[in-house]
Amino acid sequence: MHPVTGSRASAPAMGRPAPRRSADRGRTPPRMPAARPPIRSRADAETVALLHRTARVLIEEVPRLTDRIVTLMKEREPVYRSPSLDPHEVWREVHDSLSHNVRSLVRPKETRESARSCAWRIGTDRAAQGFPLDALLHAYRIGCTVVWERLLETASKEDPLGAQALVHVAADVWNFVDEHCTLVATAYQEVERQLSWHRENRYRIIVAALLDGTARVTDFPEAEEVLGLPERGRYAVVALEGTDAPARAPHPVTGLCAGLRTVWHTAEGIAHAIVLLGDTDGDGGDGYGGDGDGVGVERLVRGLELPPGVRAGVSPAVTGLAAVNTARRLADTALRTRPAAGEAALLEERYPEALVVSSPELGTALADRMLGPVLALEPADRELLLTTLAAWLEADGSARRAGELLFCHRNTVLNRLRRYEQLTGRSLDRPREVMELSLALSAHRLLTS
Repeated sequence: MHPVTGSRASAPAMGRPAPRRSADRGRTPPRMPAARPPIRSRADAETVALLHRTARVLIEEVPRLTDRIVTLMKEREPVYRSPSLDPHEVWREVHDSLSHNVRSLVRPKETRESARSCAWRIGTDRAAQGFPLDALLHAYRIGCTVVWERLLETASKEDPLGAQALVHVAADVWNFVDEHCTLVATAYQEVERQLSWHRENRYRIIVAALLDGTARVTDFPEAEEVLGLPERGRYAVVALEGTDAPARAPHPVTGLCAGLRTVWHTAEGIAHAIVLLGDTDGDGGDGYGGDGDGVGVERLVRGLELPPGVRAGVSPAVTGLAAVNTARRLADTALRTRPAAGEAALLEERYPEALVVSSPELGTALADRMLGPVLALEPADRELLLTTLAAWLEADGSARRAGELLFCHRNTVLNRLRRYEQLTGRSLDRPREVMELSLALSAHRLLTS
């Protein structure tokens, strides 16, 4: 807009800034951008002089115009009727903004930056308060309309053709209105972006602290406030591998734990979900079984909807936020038992495998002790014996059922078992050695593949 006409319409808004919330502490106020070069006006000097004369009249009418604008704001924007807003503060801010902007109609060069600062402050304050941007911009335009109509009315009283003459500066006035609305919206969006980042960062830090065990007891009330997780709740942790979740985004894989309160953290290729199974203060039991007792981990595993290619480990249930770190470590252990892609490993169903992966050195030593001579065979013979031993264990020691699994006769299975005994000096009639063989096969599968 031309710096001579420099029209500023009103900037109505809600009351004074509310006390800063904890999420706002430490936030650096965004810097107002430099003003754009003014658009050259096509209005002649006589029209500009008329605008200045009418604006001087409006300066004396600011209190009455403020009343009119506030009334229209309340009529047309329900948020301004909220009992949480102090009507005196709303009126005062509309008055201050209106006074500031009407004066810019008379002295645009001297007042442009201060008027822009006023608009910028309104945008930043409203964003910090969570005030709706649409309502704020609508209120701005309500004030602009009231000022423009009053300018036309005043010009007509001076000269019957005055209103018609002011039409020549209408484009200048509304260009400046748009500049201010853009400034308000930009300030609002900058603060909103900062607040969003701070909220997400606060969320991420709290979740990470719960998972890695660095959270303190004094942090639990904040965790309950930010994450919605009760301090005495019952929890399980799900560890996911193979997910494409961004490393910094604490957001869920869609539908994974449908219907359950779940918070997420992803780092170094592993995503962890803290899943609220129930609240011990209100479930009246151990959290397993009944509808009123929350959700058990077995039901959680059955309800998991894993994306293709993703595998999961699920911890046992634990009580309290202080135990979430333990649950995370157990979920990681379950994941290391190498469930197939698309499957979830419940630790409580994989304790032997968990023992192996928890101490890989001992697992390797046990595999060498129980399978050493077998592992030294040619690949084809080695795989034949290992597969037969695994099938026999899966069949609960039944050679017949193992033969069905392997599509061979039971005598073939028995011959292979005898060969194992001859190679290793072990006896499959001894329960302890069968147990050790089972662990050794798990160690070989988990630690060498």
